[in-house]
Amino acid sequence: MIKLTEDIKNIVVVGAGLMGAGIAQVSLMAGYKVTLVDIKEDFINKGVNSIESGLKRLEEKGELNTNEVMSRLTSTLELLTAVKNADFVIEAVVEKMDVKKEVFKICDEHAPSHCIIATNTSTMSITEMASATKREEQCIGMHFFNPVPLMRLIEIIAGQKSSNHSMDMGVKLGESLPCLKGKRYVVKVLKDRPGFIVNRLNAPVSIYRNYLLDYCYDNGIPWEQLDADYEGKVPMLPCILADYVGIDTSYYGALYYVDKLSPDFTPGKVITQMVKEGKLGRKTGQGFYDWSQGRPNPDTSKKANLVDFDLINAIKLNEGCRLLEEGVTNSYNVIDEANMAGRNTPGPFDQGKDNYQLFVKKLEDFVEETGKKYLKPCKLLRSGKFLEMK
Repeated sequence: MIKLTEDIKNIVVVGAGLMGAGIAQVSLMAGYKVTLVDIKEDFINKGVNSIESGLKRLEEKGELNTNEVMSRLTSTLELLTAVKNADFVIEAVVEKMDVKKEVFKICDEHAPSHCIIATNTSTMSITEMASATKREEQCIGMHFFNPVPLMRLIEIIAGQKSSNHSMDMGVKLGESLPCLKGKRYVVKVLKDRPGFIVNRLNAPVSIYRNYLLDYCYDNGIPWEQLDADYEGKVPMLPCILADYVGIDTSYYGALYYVDKLSPDFTPGKVITQMVKEGKLGRKTGQGFYDWSQGRPNPDTSKKANLVDFDLINAIKLNEGCRLLEEGVTNSYNVIDEANMAGRNTPGPFDQGKDNYQLFVKKLEDFVEETGKKYLKPCKLLRSGKFLEMK
């Protein structure tokens, strides 16, 4: 059993969805008492069932006792009462700023004065959420990756007023949480910028992905053929991954980038239409694929032969250089290691630093073709000076 983090005994997880349930599960496995909160009994039940299923799989391998671990879990629909004895709150609700700020406000008003309030947001400003409270120095980002029990990375993000103590407690808690695939990689994100490190690194790929999805739709190319292009190159095929995470999650995340970074992040017509029709993926039973009978098994025997992987790597390398320019981190090794820990894929510098001049040309050609100016090569990439920031 991993030793309890000093000063943290009671954790409240707000949101019983995929991420919240995963966070609750690893917290329980670490020995903490956990209260799971959501707005509907059905959401709570699904979250609890997900936790129990995950634990039973481990029990079958002789790694734990499900009943013993589950005895530390309580659940409630009442956030006000849930946080009264909380030492640490982790918010994992829908990616909408107004909803998150309301959660922060309620937690601030009803939690003990020592309680730290963290958000699992994948993209949004920690500083803005913290502004809804009177304890901004005790508000941090604590971004997990899906599935939480398997992915090693946790990003600990500082808002403008986050104290060193709060950041250190976030790191300490993160390091105490078990991971089934090895030791946790907990990284401090030095600046509160959209998407932090790993999601920001991969976010601009969505510009290219929307281009491909809309092209496939316009030309009658099935999604499984587009996914087939990625087979053997990624841990999970992109359309399955989008369904698994939730089409609406990707959609609202993109709108945030539109507001904070560039209109080039505007969701394409395929994604927009799916959200309008309520085809949100796994959670609704229908997305790119039919999930009504469980996880789909698409026929990937035929490829679309559309995906330019050099362009994808160029987009990521360019964004990695932007992160260095913005001071989100000061080392490209940190970016590469975080990407491997959070996505199980090599980082952009490991893959592309020797080809950066070729990548500059790739980006320029795509921008000329599509008008997506956000993807123009940044100064650090053009100059090659990022090579000095190892």
